[in-house]
Amino acid sequence: MSLDRRQFLRRSGLGAASVSAGLLGTAGAADARAAGQGAHVPEVTLQSDGPELLNQLGGPAARLAAVPFHGLHQAGILTGPLPAACFAAFDVVAERRADLHEMLRALTDAARLLTAGGVPPALGTGAPPSDSGTLGPVIPADGLTVTVAVGHSLFDDRYGLTAQRPRHLTPMRSFPNDDLDLAQTGGDLLLQICAGSPDTAIHALRYIAKHTRGAMQIRWRLDGFIAPPRPAGAPRNHLGFKDGIANPDVQDPRIADRLLWLVDGIGEPGWATGGTYHVCRIIKTLVEFWDRVSLIEQQRMIGRYRDTGAPIGTDSETAIPDYRTDPHGRRIPLSAHIRLANPRAASTEESRIYRRGYNYDAGIDLNGNLNMGLIFNSFQQNIRRQFEATQLRLVGEPMVDYVTPVGGGYFFALPGVRDRSDWYGRGLLAAT
Repeated sequence: MSLDRRQFLRRSGLGAASVSAGLLGTAGAADARAAGQGAHVPEVTLQSDGPELLNQLGGPAARLAAVPFHGLHQAGILTGPLPAACFAAFDVVAERRADLHEMLRALTDAARLLTAGGVPPALGTGAPPSDSGTLGPVIPADGLTVTVAVGHSLFDDRYGLTAQRPRHLTPMRSFPNDDLDLAQTGGDLLLQICAGSPDTAIHALRYIAKHTRGAMQIRWRLDGFIAPPRPAGAPRNHLGFKDGIANPDVQDPRIADRLLWLVDGIGEPGWATGGTYHVCRIIKTLVEFWDRVSLIEQQRMIGRYRDTGAPIGTDSETAIPDYRTDPHGRRIPLSAHIRLANPRAASTEESRIYRRGYNYDAGIDLNGNLNMGLIFNSFQQNIRRQFEATQLRLVGEPMVDYVTPVGGGYFFALPGVRDRSDWYGRGLLAAT
């Protein structure tokens, strides 16, 4: 026997709610009037609107100021870390060298416009709009930086660039604890897009993809974020620990010229002066396993207190651990991450790297586990001497049970765009 709609609702428990809702304003209103001793109850108008759901964090006026686009070096390297980031690797599909040239000029024009902010150009009523409009009629600068780096594969025989490849630019090495996914690894070109808000970063990627379509195609992409201080100091990663505390002082030009920038006289192509090697690593964090580890063990693996970020045995996150007075690791274990990564010895000073990491959250993986981790970024003058030397010291550390590198690549961040007549890669193409 089939049930009509009213019988179905009654048996499923939905009928009472539907009926009571339908009677509101008739019998329900009469009951309300009786309860209110005759007070007038206005008729409910279901088509009326409630209050707007406004952003409680401030409007466009609160966004960050423009970061200068032109200079000897690209912005987004020494620039202070911004809350939101988008990392996108591309395969260059331009057929000819002339097409690559035009693509790099279009990329430069787009980045220059976006980082300055302003009203997008009008193309006329009969043409598609030049901008998506997702940020409104005026593009806010919002601290946007677009950092362009090229991969080893761009220097194959397609465009006649082989002889100009930076000396230490190779495919990313796979280390013993890596589990690299080829779909998230490599690329001819990498964009690091950072901004004050996620929508600004995503808008920039969308704008650039539109204006370079047909010449480069996204290979992989991952969005990242930096959490605000909780409660103070450096931001925290998904492990709950403060991250990015101990960086070399590359704001000092003397240190930057030894550890960060390519300079004359180190055996690199002349066009590359002012650039730097960019290592980007997608490191998955196995948070469900990490969350079952005791706090004491977590701290000993990292080498810092979780609450304050201070090295074990000190009281400040910026304190420099003195390993000479702890040669056997009784205070900070010899296997602690911070001790292996930076032994604070004269012999390892030249291997220091400059790090700018971002957290990511990519939902769940194929096994139903939380898919989150760190977009690790390091900038250095020499990948082998710095990043790889550091990474080899970390092989087999206790942390490998809880973090797994799954993608990324080695890239070379191009020298800066000097002025309005300059563009990304101009020196590279002129050198061949």
